[in-house]
Amino acid sequence: MDLRQLNALVAVADHGSFSAAARSLHTVQSNISTHVARLERELAAMLVDRSSGALTEEGMVVVARARRIQAELDALAADVASLNAEVTGDVRLGVIGTTARWLVPRLVEEMGRQHPKVQMVVVDATTTSLLPQLESGRLDLAVVNLPIDEPDIETDELFEEDRVLVAPAGHPLFGRDRLTLADLDGEPILLEPRGTNFRDQLEEQAADEGVTLTAQAEVDGMRLLASLAFQGFGAALLPASAAPGFIGGDWKRIPVDGVVGRSVGIARRRKALLSAPARALRDVVFQIVAVHASQQSGVHPAATLPATVTARKDATGQLNQPESPE
Repeated sequence: MDLRQLNALVAVADHGSFSAAARSLHTVQSNISTHVARLERELAAMLVDRSSGALTEEGMVVVARARRIQAELDALAADVASLNAEVTGDVRLGVIGTTARWLVPRLVEEMGRQHPKVQMVVVDATTTSLLPQLESGRLDLAVVNLPIDEPDIETDELFEEDRVLVAPAGHPLFGRDRLTLADLDGEPILLEPRGTNFRDQLEEQAADEGVTLTAQAEVDGMRLLASLAFQGFGAALLPASAAPGFIGGDWKRIPVDGVVGRSVGIARRRKALLSAPARALRDVVFQIVAVHASQQSGVHPAATLPATVTARKDATGQLNQPESPE
């Protein structure tokens, strides 16, 4: 077994056929076929269904491992290069959309300033979409809703944010300045689906208070939920960062008193050693949250941010890099 065989199989998985895999690796189809066939002989298993080009169950297991091997090799090269020079290499970060809105612009700026040789790839998606990508090695880090009940994932809390109701003009609750969970009893509202952290935490608290949350519609994606409310399709329960401020008179952001906040953290694979670029990016995320999170209405930085994060703004408004621990 060698890396060429694994790379060929991953390319087939990514591109759907032997010919497309060959084009992606700048080789000929016969080479891809040979590498995959040799790998199949060594493992005594069929990895690709030749009639459809789809991976077999065994093939999917091998590809999942191969992706992790590729990620570790990339990390190895980046770590060695970073010992004698600036941090360099690739890092892949997933971010939930509501946080990406204010975090990613600052992250792009600060990574460019502090680590200009790091190539950053950002994936904007929901927590339920990001976690499988993190577990498979397609992502190095992911900013997600907490808590995460996955034994192979570990997290650091970044911040907590208030939950608010966004009500469009004309909605029965539009005239209210503050609400409690009891005020929402039986009121049709836009919600995330059951099984997501945001919805499940609300349902747990509602059950404790004898409140029934009624879903007008269930949408897995905070930005889409917010857009539906902004456009007048209904009232939505959202994290504060999904509704950054009051705009005109078409909708209103209403605090919901007594409701537990949403926790957001940065996640990584427990057994994976972060590469130098991933460690650098994670540190910059901590810096940005420490300095900028509280500037977002209803967002509160975690008290448990790493003690080494001491970043402050300088006179130009840029972040100073934190001091290295002794």
